Amino acid sequence: MLASTPLCHDSLGQRVTTTAPEHSAPTVREADRSDLLAIYRIEEVSFDQPWPFTAFQSYVGEPGFLVAEDGTVVGYVVADVIDTHGRDIGHIKDLAVHSARRGEGIGTLLLTRALDVLGDEDIRSVKLEVRESNEGALALYRDHEFEHRRTLPEYYSDGEDALVLVRRVE
Repeated sequence: MLASTPLCHDSLGQRVTTTAPEHSAPTVREADRSDLLAIYRIEEVSFDQPWPFTAFQSYVGEPGFLVAEDGTVVGYVVADVIDTHGRDIGHIKDLAVHSARRGEGIGTLLLTRALDVLGDEDIRSVKLEVRESNEGALALYRDHEFEHRRTLPEYYSDGEDALVLVRRVE
């Protein structure tokens, strides 16, 4: 989306405008320690039960801890591999986009890269938990072929259920 912004007046007194993108396209890379405060700030405003700062510190250096940035951190994802009953599966643990940047495809960008990282780990499926009421996240996950497998009653401290979604990885 482009914005037209008046800059000044030319020598004839006419208004001069320029057209510039509102935001540059973000890139995705592994998170590092210098990103933690920005990640935590996004976490705090995105979730009723935010992760503690120390939780993010423990994932620094992990290949599935990624940030989207365009000069500043605009979103992040935490994904890893867990052992469930003797077989490894991917787990999307946390994903959030800065509230001012939602709807720009940043969540899709992060999720796609996280799925690529998990696919490199030779896993066959990926799971996640999401609030039953989180329509935006549910739409994102459905667009990426996640399917509802079960419901965890009263998973969140406010009593809301979590939906467990699973996706096969090719």
